[in-house]
Amino acid sequence: MDGMDFESILNELKKNLKPYDDSEGSLTRIPEKGIDENLLIEKLTGFAEKENVPWQQGKVSGAVYYGDEPLLSFFDRLYKIVSQTNALHPDIWPSISKFEREIVSMSSSLMKGDDGTRGSVSSGGTESILLAMKTYRDYFRKKKNITEPEIILPSSAHPAFLKACEYFSIKPVITGLDKDFKADIEKIKENINNNTIGIIGSAPNFPFGTFDPIPEIAEISMDRGIGMHVDACLGGFIDPFVRENGYKIVDFDFSVDGVTSISMDTHKYGYAPKGTSVILYRDSEFFQHQLYANATWQGGIYFSPTLLGSRAGYPIVAAWAAMQLMGHSGYKKAAKEILDAGDYIKKAVRKMNGLKIIGEPLWVIAITSDLVDPYLVWEAMGKSGWMLNGLSNPAGFHIALTHRHTISGVKESFVGDLKKAVESVQTGKVRTSSMAPIYGMASALPKESVDVFLKSIVEWLYSQ
Repeated sequence: MDGMDFESILNELKKNLKPYDDSEGSLTRIPEKGIDENLLIEKLTGFAEKENVPWQQGKVSGAVYYGDEPLLSFFDRLYKIVSQTNALHPDIWPSISKFEREIVSMSSSLMKGDDGTRGSVSSGGTESILLAMKTYRDYFRKKKNITEPEIILPSSAHPAFLKACEYFSIKPVITGLDKDFKADIEKIKENINNNTIGIIGSAPNFPFGTFDPIPEIAEISMDRGIGMHVDACLGGFIDPFVRENGYKIVDFDFSVDGVTSISMDTHKYGYAPKGTSVILYRDSEFFQHQLYANATWQGGIYFSPTLLGSRAGYPIVAAWAAMQLMGHSGYKKAAKEILDAGDYIKKAVRKMNGLKIIGEPLWVIAITSDLVDPYLVWEAMGKSGWMLNGLSNPAGFHIALTHRHTISGVKESFVGDLKKAVESVQTGKVRTSSMAPIYGMASALPKESVDVFLKSIVEWLYSQ
């Protein structure tokens, strides 16, 4: 680990992940007497004022996808109206189920669904993916009597699919990428067998922002009579507007025969607050295997469409309201601004000596290098206040552009700081990276050892 032991790594991580432990201390029990509300507001405001600065300045990759003050103020007003609502009780709050139905219908329209398309609102992209994989498992157990199910995952697929496999006893079959960092069709074909229940394609994937060949994957799925899930969690509310803005994009939606389900996050480029996502199925037969219903419980009839029982109504209402406020024209305009910012940054990076862009992305721009250590460039960008995402295989980092990056001067600032970062690495001003040892260890050690190490870090993070 480049000379760094576990304790040294924790000390480095503490600066970013536990910055308040020393100055603020930690609560270990409920206070004997309630704290004055003004003091609590003052305390929370102090945290927020410090932590909001990076994303407000547009220096964060992803995370906050819109963040304009008028929309945030609207959400604050909305919360006061619906803070107590719960989607588990449609008899008490029938408006919440109405809003959820309309979110599903509007999302289906974007994905070129029809009257038979079904779906629900989840708590985020991970839950949407978990629901889809659980649905495939149960559907194909009934349809084909598959009791040892397997899912084919390109190596760039989101780890939520691996999480679903672990939760629902599905075997993940991981296939590589082609030279353009897209799912390799031939490798997918080679790994299909009688236990395969589905194939995953991303539109786009998270690491590199590249789009898998959805039509080709869907054709394979249809020929073999298996499911094909399109993970559009990241792109679901930009993808439909790409062509309208004059950019090219692969077909990715229900217009492609063989696509059986799609996930798309309203809390990303749908510009709703955290956390909502939409999971859509081509037809009711799939959707029925997502639902849970119990008529024999002593507590009465119980049913739930998602993994959660109680579901706060506010995120659902806020997602519905965001779609109303933005409108088709608003989403199209925001998409163009983001795509244009992406063009500006890609053009500048391609002119920089020492850096190269991975694949052919649109707005999630992954950067690597054969001439300098990309982790050191990433470190140097961090010293300039940029909070970017590290990547592995190949080593690199990416910036997922959001509407925050369309603010005047932000994309120019990114390019300028990136040039300085490369120069600082080339001249030896930046020689070490706080995260490089972890990424290096992950590449060098067996998966089991890395998993234990990372889980130890997570336990540390959630321990006093």
